[in-house]
Amino acid sequence: MNLSPARPADVALLLEGTYPFVRGGVSTWVHKLIEALPETTFSLVFIGGRRSDHGRAAYAFPPNVVHFERHYLFEPRKDSPDRSVDASAVDELDRLHDHLLGASRAPADAELVKRLALCLQAPDGFARDAFLHEDACWDWICDRYRRDRADSPFTSYFWTLRSTYLGLFTLADVARRLPPARFYHAVSTGYAGFLGALLRHQRSRPLVLTEHGIYTKERMIDLASAESIPGGSATRCLWMRFFQGLGTMTYASADPIIALYDGNRKRQIEDGAAAEQTRIIANGIDVERFRPLRAKLSDGPRPVIGFIGRVVPIKDVKTFIRAMKAIVAERPEVEGWIVGPTSEDEAYATECRQLVSALGLDRNVKFLGFRAPEEILPQLGLLALTSMSEALPLVVLEAFASGLPVLTTDVGACREMVEGRTPEDRALGSAGAVVPIAAPEQTARAALSLLGDPARWRKAQRAAVRRVEAHYTQEQMVDAYRQVYREAATWRA
Repeated sequence: MNLSPARPADVALLLEGTYPFVRGGVSTWVHKLIEALPETTFSLVFIGGRRSDHGRAAYAFPPNVVHFERHYLFEPRKDSPDRSVDASAVDELDRLHDHLLGASRAPADAELVKRLALCLQAPDGFARDAFLHEDACWDWICDRYRRDRADSPFTSYFWTLRSTYLGLFTLADVARRLPPARFYHAVSTGYAGFLGALLRHQRSRPLVLTEHGIYTKERMIDLASAESIPGGSATRCLWMRFFQGLGTMTYASADPIIALYDGNRKRQIEDGAAAEQTRIIANGIDVERFRPLRAKLSDGPRPVIGFIGRVVPIKDVKTFIRAMKAIVAERPEVEGWIVGPTSEDEAYATECRQLVSALGLDRNVKFLGFRAPEEILPQLGLLALTSMSEALPLVVLEAFASGLPVLTTDVGACREMVEGRTPEDRALGSAGAVVPIAAPEQTARAALSLLGDPARWRKAQRAAVRRVEAHYTQEQMVDAYRQVYREAATWRA
């Protein structure tokens, strides 16, 4: 795993909390992209919270991965409090704070981000240990507390600032030491995007950004749904501003800014991306890999509904479980399979298991852990996705390519995937059903309708196959990224 390149990699992928340690749609996309571009060499930079959160890699690297390193933002480390900081560096920190956490948010532009990036790179610029130990920094934090009119206790404000900025200083250290690459590709905004912005300006190399989901939106959901945060709503607000600020800094530095569908592209523009720098590249899959599974499906719907995904709050597995309660009340033979890793949020997974028992569903709802889609999809009668947020989920495309109809919440591109995007696409028909988020009764009714109507199920099956073959192939996606990489490789500052 400690790979080092003999020469600069073509692309350095900047990955936050995903590949190669966490299975899921984004990690699958990363792995397939690397495999599909064997002529391109990749350097991989993984960013996590703590080392204990990630064990063994879930993926074996393809041979064109020439470098890999991982960094943990909140891992304890030995301090060396011997670096001083001058007044100009404190001024730059103040500008960074105005953008990220200030009560009146300063807009980000490329020049602001460049100035901050160069300050973090400079030998006499700002660094982690100076932030922790310099009297000037303590005075600055006290002054910002007064200026921000923070309505939280000072201790909460202080520790929130420490948590936010220490991660950024860790990334500044990463940027100083990272082996060179011809260009950088961040697969989210957030911390990965901030690292990409630093590298873009410090090394004068292009930054490509791909957002599967809108990172800022997903962090807002996480923060809003968190039961308790030390410091209460004021601390929650500071973290929200922080992630919004990281997003706009990334948008100010990246070109192109890629979304999976037009709804997310519009959201990027609303959040500060320049419209002329945005583009859409839809996810695609290897349809031929799933074609043989169609013959393994029964002629009509099996009484098995599968949820395939990570067992985490944003996937709203509890709505799937509650829907199963209503489904089983009408059709006791129906089973619900929850297929996906439970290790990312073990507390939530435990809550889901407890809910299954509390609803008396132990005989009907099964937790199967991670399984290969080729193993699971032919055994289902319906794929159900109850997420609160998605972009363009690969598992839906895999189900389509297998000939399996899909029931999904109305999030991301899911409606256009099921019902079609253009008039020509919609003419293919519906490939399943779309329901509101957090609506177990409506989810149950839609599932029962599809499972109970073989003619409708077969019609949805045909639409699913035609749609994925026409609009969502891996060849289409890879060709688009090959062109993006070609443009980045020939970029001149």
